[in-house]
Amino acid sequence: MSGQSSSVTRECDCLAHRFGNAVDNPMRERRYPTDMTDAEWAVARTLLPVPGWLRGRGAQPEAYCHRQMLDAIRYLVDNGVKWRAMPADFPPWDRVYAFFRRWRDHALVQEFHDRLRTKVRERAGRDAEPTAGVIDSQSVKADAVVGADSRGFDGGKLINGRKRHAVVDTLGLLLAVQVTAADTGDRAAAQTLLTRVVDAHHRLELVWADGGYTGSLIEYCLTALTLVIAVVKRSDDMRGFVVLPKRWIVERFFAHLMRTRRLVRDFERRTSSAEAMIYWSMTLLMTRRLARPRPSRG
Repeated sequence: MSGQSSSVTRECDCLAHRFGNAVDNPMRERRYPTDMTDAEWAVARTLLPVPGWLRGRGAQPEAYCHRQMLDAIRYLVDNGVKWRAMPADFPPWDRVYAFFRRWRDHALVQEFHDRLRTKVRERAGRDAEPTAGVIDSQSVKADAVVGADSRGFDGGKLINGRKRHAVVDTLGLLLAVQVTAADTGDRAAAQTLLTRVVDAHHRLELVWADGGYTGSLIEYCLTALTLVIAVVKRSDDMRGFVVLPKRWIVERFFAHLMRTRRLVRDFERRTSSAEAMIYWSMTLLMTRRLARPRPSRG
């Protein structure tokens, strides 16, 4: 297939190879479905954040290829394996986890994700900054490693675990996410989350939501954030499954998360790690979308 490569890559143009110590470690054969194709890597390479050691912030130059590191994290997120169960042809699991932790703590995964989102929006003929979005939440069961301080019981969904609060644009691309205990109210979380979204996306004017986001939240968003919350309610005469306008966009986003096995449950001790996993899941979707050949016109 065009853009794919199954051969052993002899050389790499990542920053760790060009300026770091990655040449000291062998390359690996690309064999898993989550491995980036050459077309995906061509897109991702120019959007990767510059490491701190190249910005004069100290630390040692990285010793492992950035492409291999990204492939390893993509494998873990999509297949749901444990860190220590990382296949042996990837870099050592503790080095991959250190890379994940560094990108999580310095918001580098979010920076990479946001650059990809801008490219996807521009390719779709949209402005880089959205003017409208959709908000919703998803409750998921938590693994035993999740402590009592960040888990709760959602009485509506009868789920003991955590809740993912997300705002997406009209293409279903993530604008921001916040992971809380499952007993956190949607309106309470939305106030914090929407404040973050408006600070990062100044052109945002309208957000669609369900009936759980009514009350004082609407007035707060209008007065404090200059943001209109449009509630899309399900009418009383509806029976069975019905696709509701705009709300299906965020439901499709949650459906994508459930296709990556690491996100079927919440396995992360820290909520920041859970949020980082969601950003990584979306990078898989966007690099694949950007690597597709443009449809021919005519």
